[in-house]
Amino acid sequence: MSALGPHAGFILASYAAVVLVLGGLIAAVLRDHAAQKRALAALEQRGAGRRSDRAAS
Repeated sequence: MSALGPHAGFILASYAAVVLVLGGLIAAVLRDHAAQKRALAALEQRGAGRRSDRAAS
């Protein structure tokens, strides 16, 4: 701790805050990705196709 100087508490708290924010953002992206995959699967099950599939045939 002494290597960080007199502001060690502030520096460590800043790093902890960054880790928490980035972890929250990553978790939000993963949750949204799962929700989008579920929504796409539901649409495909109802018969909605992809435009990219029609263009290839």
